[in-house]
Amino acid sequence: MRVAIFGGTGFVGSYLVDALVGAGHHLALLVRPGSEDKVRHRERVRIVHGDISDPEAIARTLEHCDAAIYNIGIIREYPSRGITFRSMQYEGAMRVIEAADDGSVGRFLLMSANGVKPDGTPYQESKYLAERFLAQSEMQYTIFRPSVVFGDPRGRMEFCTQLRDDMIKPPIPAPNFFTGLSPSKGGFAMSPVHVLDVAQAFARSLETESTYGKTLVLCGPEALAWPEIIRRIARGCGRRKLIVPVPAGLVSAVAGLLDRFEWFPLTRDQLTMLLEGNAGDSSEVFAELHIQPRYFDQDNLAYLR
Repeated sequence: MRVAIFGGTGFVGSYLVDALVGAGHHLALLVRPGSEDKVRHRERVRIVHGDISDPEAIARTLEHCDAAIYNIGIIREYPSRGITFRSMQYEGAMRVIEAADDGSVGRFLLMSANGVKPDGTPYQESKYLAERFLAQSEMQYTIFRPSVVFGDPRGRMEFCTQLRDDMIKPPIPAPNFFTGLSPSKGGFAMSPVHVLDVAQAFARSLETESTYGKTLVLCGPEALAWPEIIRRIARGCGRRKLIVPVPAGLVSAVAGLLDRFEWFPLTRDQLTMLLEGNAGDSSEVFAELHIQPRYFDQDNLAYLR
């Protein structure tokens, strides 16, 4: 199958390229000028130079393709540089969906996120709007909603390496965020999913008709409380880490003042989504796609050392 990928040079995108090339598909990638060295399997990929805001570049990428994947996403926006959740995760997706729907593309895969909703943070809302727009198309689509994705970042940004650098390495205790007045109240869980399993889910769903028209949640095999996630990341680094209760309200107030500065590691919206949790049961999805999901354990976190 000939597949166009939008967002094929980042963390998850590099694994998508691996999985699709390994499955024998022919790929076309939209690549910003100067990012050619981030493209994996360059000898087997058609590179189209351009930007997601350029309709002509989008059309060239989709040319002669049977399927398209939209995997462009950001975890933080920078409005002064024109990088916003709405522009990257909704408006960009809308342009690609419209162009694909008007052409010969019959299959479309969209990377969304677990927990998206119309009345959530700007991140969640932009992903939700992209989902709704795709659902109105004439294409056979599948929407994926992964939990937090982990795995060797290959020099890109990734959940666990960011926590390692921001919380594990500094010689201060790691925070266990709590809401309300008591540390015993609240608590949240997450189901980290390995990037290899996410990439295989995309690749295997391309021609799996039972996934057409569906929204599939991709969560790892365990729902882990936040302190356990911190402990496992620390063990993956070969360390131990003291964890202390920290009121989420205080952190949110500080983030509200400082998250406009790029050096501040956490935005108020990121904390809001963190406290909502990000867990789920995807055993049926992985069984349908014949994938044995990897655990969030020391072996699979060895890249943190």
